Amino acid sequence: MDRMKCNQYLRHVELFRDKIQSFSEYPYCLTAIKDLSVLEFHPKVTFMVGENGTGKSTLLEAIAVAYGFNAEGGTINFNFSTKDTHSDLHKNLKLVRGVKRPTDGFFLRAESFYNVATNIEEIDDNHYSSYGGISLHSQSHGESFLSLIRNRFSGNGLYILDEPEAALSPSRQMSLLVIMHDLIQRGSQFIIATHSPIIMSYPDSVVYELTDGVKEVKYKDTEHYKITKAFLDKPEKMLNMLLSEE
Repeated sequence: MDRMKCNQYLRHVELFRDKIQSFSEYPYCLTAIKDLSVLEFHPKVTFMVGENGTGKSTLLEAIAVAYGFNAEGGTINFNFSTKDTHSDLHKNLKLVRGVKRPTDGFFLRAESFYNVATNIEEIDDNHYSSYGGISLHSQSHGESFLSLIRNRFSGNGLYILDEPEAALSPSRQMSLLVIMHDLIQRGSQFIIATHSPIIMSYPDSVVYELTDGVKEVKYKDTEHYKITKAFLDKPEKMLNMLLSEE
C-alpha cells in the first residue's frame, strides 16, 4: 500500500491551522474544515459524504483549486469565471503529491456544468471530438454529463467530482461506476463528494463522513446508506411516520 501511495497523484491534504485567524468565520466554521488537520486520499477512490452544509463541496473545490483546476470546473487549462464565489481556503491547504504525475485531469461539478459546457463550445475547434462529437448543450443534462466523462476522461488522470448524482438517474449512476472502474484500471484516481449510496458503493475506496468532524466509515455505516435502506425496506412505514398528523 505504501508503494501505491507514493505512485498516486494526491497522497493527502493538510490544513495550515496556524494561518487561520478564526474558526468561527466561513468557511473555517464548517464541519469539514474546523477540525481538519490531515486528510489521507485513497490511491483509487476517496469519497466525502455528509449532510448539506457540512462543507463537502467547499473542501472539494478548495482541493481542486489548490491543485490548479478552475473553480467552476474543467481541466487545468480552463480559466473562465462567470462568478467568483470560491473562498480563500485553497490558499491555506497543502497538497502532498505522489511521485507519479497524471497525464489527464478534470474537475467536474454538477452545479456549474452548464458554464463548463458553454466554455467548451466557445473554445472547441474540433467539433466536440473530445466530448462525443455532439454539443453538450444539445443533450439532456444527464446525457451530456455522462458523455463528457465517457469521452473526455482518458485515463492516467486525477478526477475530482462534486455531486455527480445530481445529473444522473440511478441507472446512469451505475453506468458511472462502470466507467470509473475502467478509468481506475487505467491508472486513475478519483476524489468525489456525493450523497448517492450507489456511487459511494465502489468497493476499492475510502469513505469519509462529515458529521462532527471528519471520520472514516464503512460504506454500510454511512447515514446515507442506512436511511436509504430503511426507507426502501419499509416505504409504507417510513411514509406513515413522515406524513402522519401530529
